[in-house]
Amino acid sequence: MAEKKQVGIIMGSDSDLAVMSQAMKILDEFGITYDVDIISAHREPAELYAWGKEAEEKGYKVIIAGAGKAAALPGMCAALVPVPVIGIPMKTSDLGGEDSLFSIVQMPSGIPVATVAINGAKNAAILAAKILAVGDDSILQKVRDYGEKLKEEVKGKNQKLHEIGWKAYLEQ
Repeated sequence: MAEKKQVGIIMGSDSDLAVMSQAMKILDEFGITYDVDIISAHREPAELYAWGKEAEEKGYKVIIAGAGKAAALPGMCAALVPVPVIGIPMKTSDLGGEDSLFSIVQMPSGIPVATVAINGAKNAAILAAKILAVGDDSILQKVRDYGEKLKEEVKGKNQKLHEIGWKAYLEQ
């Protein structure tokens, strides 16, 4: 029997893959296992329903769902699965992603979806890691280490700013 994955990642279209890959990179960095699927809530409702019903038996502890435009995918996942769902609104050519954002964030009472920024796949993965860290000290430590890495990056940028000045910094 294959090892159960911790996170299920789902997107409505292959056009979302470039953004969603940012989440996969973070999960890889944290050593968090995941599956990835492309299923359209509008074009394949039966397949989405089957995927949602299998999600719990697959062992997913968190779902990350990215979708654009009407963006029904995260909400439908939240309606089908008992674990936390994190929605990633995709930037769209028509309305810049606001359509996706509003579709995901405006869920009816009782069907919550945690929603990150438009194209915020990185934050979705970090949030998934933080959710998983509640029951896993090794993930908790990786989340702490990641925070320290971010802190050191900012310190390095500040030091460089002071060494070369703001004009030279901007010209890089």
